[in-house]
Amino acid sequence: MSESQSTPQGEPPISTNPSESGNANLIYILYLVAFAVGITSVVGVVMAYMAKAEAPDWLKSHYDNQINIFWKGLLYGVISCVLMVVLIGFVLIVITLVWYIVRIVKGMQALSKREAIENPGDWGF
Repeated sequence: MSESQSTPQGEPPISTNPSESGNANLIYILYLVAFAVGITSVVGVVMAYMAKAEAPDWLKSHYDNQINIFWKGLLYGVISCVLMVVLIGFVLIVITLVWYIVRIVKGMQALSKREAIENPGDWGF
């Protein structure tokens, strides 16, 4: 059973149950651990897909963000690796890593404040 509080704008109540956001926080951590153990990001995205259906709207935005981080990070990484042949890929892989870390940190900060991600499908920072 989760406790809830009303928001000032008359929006639906936001849950204050700390265990509710624990799964999303774990996924962000798995994404960061992926630098040492690459498979953890795959585990994280599977967890995000599984938890997304039953999550409240504010938390669903975090799962959407995590899914987007995984797929866009993979796309950016593949493009960077292909372009390493012409040397620009080395710069792009650094930019990709910075993008990946910034998106995760921003997500963790919003999650700790129990705020939704504004544009989880955004391609930028």
